[in-house]
Amino acid sequence: MTPSAPFPYAAFFADLQGADGPAALARVLPGRGDAGALTEALMALLRARKATLQAAFDTTLAADELRRYQKYAKPGKPSAHIVQLRQKQAAARQASSLSRQSLIKAASAFVREAGIEVPERVALDEFIIHWIDANVPRDSGAGATPS
Repeated sequence: MTPSAPFPYAAFFADLQGADGPAALARVLPGRGDAGALTEALMALLRARKATLQAAFDTTLAADELRRYQKYAKPGKPSAHIVQLRQKQAAARQASSLSRQSLIKAASAFVREAGIEVPERVALDEFIIHWIDANVPRDSGAGATPS
């Protein structure tokens, strides 16, 4: 079983999916646009954010594991295990790039739907991550234990 990264907005995401969706949305974006489309856009954004957190976690895990085994590797041709670890790290990096692209796509749709002004000279993904951290309620004890 591979470990998963903690997602600090799981309870809010569950509220959005449930019957409390409009009330949860009103806590974050009071009186903005079409509630149904806005809820879908916010859910897609949170899914993409979860994917980026997981990809960053997987990349770090793969790099740590590779460092641990490569430290004691003999010079010359790498062992099959080292090659597998390098492939795992490359796959994690590719997943990280794809998740970042999906975050930017979801952020673009959400910003357009919500009518949020993005400041000039600020990357959209950085802006939306700070916006999520500032506006979306975190779970109590988030980050304490992986889920």
